[in-house]
Amino acid sequence: MPRVNIKTVAQYAGVSEATVSRVLNSNPTVSEEVRARTLEAIEKLGYQPNRAARRLRANSSDVLGLIVSDIENPFFTSVVRGVEDTAQAAQKSVILCNSDENPTKLKNYLKIMEAERVAGLIVAPTSMKDGESLQRLTQVGIPIVLLDRQVDNYVFDSVLVDNIRGAFTGVKHLIDLGCERVAMIGGTPALSNARDRLEGYRNALKAAGLSIDEKLIKEGNYKIESGYRIGKELAHSTHRPQAIFVANNLMTLGAVRALRELKVRIPEDMAIVGFDDTPWANELMVPLTVVSQPTYQLGQTATQLLLNRLARPDAPFQTAILHTHLIIRESCGAQLHNQEKML
Repeated sequence: MPRVNIKTVAQYAGVSEATVSRVLNSNPTVSEEVRARTLEAIEKLGYQPNRAARRLRANSSDVLGLIVSDIENPFFTSVVRGVEDTAQAAQKSVILCNSDENPTKLKNYLKIMEAERVAGLIVAPTSMKDGESLQRLTQVGIPIVLLDRQVDNYVFDSVLVDNIRGAFTGVKHLIDLGCERVAMIGGTPALSNARDRLEGYRNALKAAGLSIDEKLIKEGNYKIESGYRIGKELAHSTHRPQAIFVANNLMTLGAVRALRELKVRIPEDMAIVGFDDTPWANELMVPLTVVSQPTYQLGQTATQLLLNRLARPDAPFQTAILHTHLIIRESCGAQLHNQEKML
């Protein structure tokens, strides 16, 4: 069977050889549609690039890989900065890829990272089932640090936030303000942080002696659209909740948009607390109360764990757990609550 080369891939994908090269080098100018088509061709044809020429230009021991799950999410903007700053201080460069919460794209990028022989990889898994794919890289000598999420059945160095405690704090705050019917817009159960935030929500209701209404627990996908759709659904429900706890920033934005369109006043008609702070959270017409994560520190810590692993390959695995904090603004109704107490 003839050897598959870059020309073969280009013909199969219906793109130029230069485009294939840009995809292999994670060039951000390539559209997502073309990138996906090219990666699919690479996967089906089993193409393995010859990296010899690139090795003349760059030493792989100076390059770290970083795969985030949604580059459009402001959460990862700050994380990436933390990774890059820490890597640069250690005289390392960073290759950035975006899996877009797609397990197939993640697997393709893992193959590229292996072919590139990066010194190590920081990755946000797309599912708790990604462990086997990740383990393959460690077997060829590429250490991995998990970012923000965990996987089942395999152990890696990881950096997380205390999602259970963070969600508990956000929901408890709403309960303390008098909200007894608190809905939740959560993420997919395939992600460990979504699972943990749901656990924190449940724990807060139980601690307050409140019953858990499963009809108030909705599953989103961490995208704006799902927050918007579920926000409308909750606003139209017969027994409308007094408040919504939303498990990430983009879904919070979607929910706020839905309530605004339906002329549901925040917080007078329905209070909101979101998980994740963002640059725009304090600039909205009703500034958002949020459970804030130490995003830059997540990136810093992940990179430091990876550098430690490179220095001590046989050291015990480490899991760093960082803390969240509640930022109280107007969307939770705290100001209204305080005014009522004064009256």
